[in-house]
Amino acid sequence: MTNNITPRRLTVRLLAYYTVVITIVISLLLANADVLRYLPFGGSHALNISGVEATNISATTDRDLPAPRPPPVEVTPERIGTTVLFLAMMLLTTIVVMLPITWTYSATRYESGPSKVFVRSLLLMPICATTVVLLIQDSLSLAFGLAALVAAVRFRVALTETIDGIYIFTAICVGLAGGIGYMGIALAMTLIFTLTSAVLWQVDYGRNPIDDAREEALAAKLAAKGRRDADC
Repeated sequence: MTNNITPRRLTVRLLAYYTVVITIVISLLLANADVLRYLPFGGSHALNISGVEATNISATTDRDLPAPRPPPVEVTPERIGTTVLFLAMMLLTTIVVMLPITWTYSATRYESGPSKVFVRSLLLMPICATTVVLLIQDSLSLAFGLAALVAAVRFRVALTETIDGIYIFTAICVGLAGGIGYMGIALAMTLIFTLTSAVLWQVDYGRNPIDDAREEALAAKLAAKGRRDADC
């Protein structure tokens, strides 16, 4: 099986995808400017349905009295519907933004054998990261609780290449941007990230004969494993 995705085809595919996404967003805004309140591009203000603001810990001293809580905002069906729609759009947008990242990873890592599970993890990880940010918000106790849970579970991923860690970090960045409602920044970041990756792949930047030999050995190993699996 040969890879029919070239750097030029990948670049055209990425540009076409981002053009469609940006055109859809602009068309929605031109049709109805109020639609921006349902899109996670300008902040997570739509989530504030309780009317309770976070307390600034650094500005509070032992002699200061706690500030009285403002009265809660009336929760109406319309406000709840807006919040639910905003949350749904926030989580779905992470998938829309991460799709080009998975395409780029699969194309640039084809010769060394991209992991199907890793590609799927890149697509699902921002959803978890966005949810975590939404749960923590400004709560220091929840942040410490999350750190304790992660330490207890001891979640670890064995990475074969350094670039795999970069893609994981990119997925986390998209999730964080989704959690605070600034997916416009994430969209711009992934656009530059994917196009830069395609250019580096095209010019074969940083080519090393030792790396070439390692990739050829790995490809031969994978091919041999595939033949053994086929014989079985």
